[in-house]
Order: sequence, then C-alpha cells, then structure tokens
Amino acid sequence: MHATRCVIPVIKSPKDYQVYRIGPNDSNRLAIIFDTANANTSLTCCVEIFDVGGQTPPNRHQWAVEMFFVLKGEGVAICDGKKVAIKTGDSLLVPPTGTHLIKNTGASRLYTLTIMVPNEDFSELIRSGTPMELDAEDMAVLGRVDALMPF
Repeated sequence: MHATRCVIPVIKSPKDYQVYRIGPNDSNRLAIIFDTANANTSLTCCVEIFDVGGQTPPNRHQWAVEMFFVLKGEGVAICDGKKVAIKTGDSLLVPPTGTHLIKNTGASRLYTLTIMVPNEDFSELIRSGTPMELDAEDMAVLGRVDALMPF
C-alpha cells in the first residue's frame, strides 16, 4: 500500500495578479497568475493584455511550448511567416523554436490567457519589467468587478 498525500491547491483571483510591462515602449501588459516564483513549478501562466494596435515583439523559445487562449478581442498571430486571424474563443499553440508574435487588430483591448511550459526564464523576464495595475476595463473582462471594491 502506498501513502497518498493531499496537496493544497493554490487559488488566485485577479486582485492577486502581479502585472508588468516588460519594456517601457511595449504595448502589452502581462498579469502573472502562476509562475516559478509563486507556484513551485516550471510554467508561466498569465493574462496578456494588448492595447489597441499593440503587439508582442517577435520572439522564440528554445524548448518551451506556448499556448494562447483568446479571452476577448481579435488579432493576428504570426508564426514562422504564417499569419492567422484570432478572436475570442480561439486557441493557438506555438511549438518550440517558432518565431512568433501576437498583434491586436481590433477596436478594443485583446486579452489572452498565455501559458508557457517549461518556464524558460519567461516569468523572470516579465518580473524584470515595470509594475503596472489592472484597471476597471481589465477587471470587467476578468469577471471580478468585486475585486475593485475595498474590503
């Protein structure tokens, strides 16, 4: 007979997310949900928020797989020269070594749930940026308007 152990799950809501803008001229923010610093595992999971016209810089990962799930908005994803339109409900899986970028082509902010496994220094890069905040528009999209209310 083997011993089982129960691991207490970690639960977060948007008021707990730490938000950063990586570069001073970047047009997207990343709200970290789970990463190596707070979840003791090699993944990065965040909500990525793209201003109108905003995009990620072209980037690639040596080992990591990156998944984007579009929570709200529309845009284009480009990977190794292939361009595809994305909108609310779409999922995108970028393989290791694929040079890619996401661009907001819509009339409002684009929100993606972005997950990278393994972390490959992604959360460290995010956390090296400028701390930011989620605003009322962000909180409404993330479904927790109550998180703006003081306790």
